[in-house]
Amino acid sequence: MIEHIHPSQFAAWVQQHQQHPEQPLLIDVREPWEWQVSSLPADVLDGCEFRQLSMGQIPSELDRLDPDRPTAILCHHGVRSHSVALYLQENGFEQLANIAGGIDAWAQVQPGIPGY
Repeated sequence: MIEHIHPSQFAAWVQQHQQHPEQPLLIDVREPWEWQVSSLPADVLDGCEFRQLSMGQIPSELDRLDPDRPTAILCHHGVRSHSVALYLQENGFEQLANIAGGIDAWAQVQPGIPGY
C-alpha cells in the first residue's frame, strides 16, 4: 500500500514506524543538481535514515533496499516519488509513503527550505 502523506505528517509517520527493526527510510529521488539547490534540514530526518538516489538509480539499487522496511519517497512535487513508489510496490515493497507535494510543499510548511 502507498500512503500519501503531507510533509507536515512526516514526523508522525516516522514515529508510527519506530517499532520496525530498522529505522524508516526516506529516499530523495531528485537529481543531484536539485539536492544542491534545496535540501532538508537535519532535524527533519530525526528517527529515519536518509538516502539520495535519483529516480534513474532506483532499479540498480533495488537489491540493496529492504522491501519490508517502511520507506518514504520524496521528489520536487510528488510525481516522480509516486512513480518510484509504484515501482517499489510492484517489486514487493509494502510499507510505502509518497511525500505529497514533494520538497516544494515542505518548503511551504518549514521556513528555511529553499524553493525552486
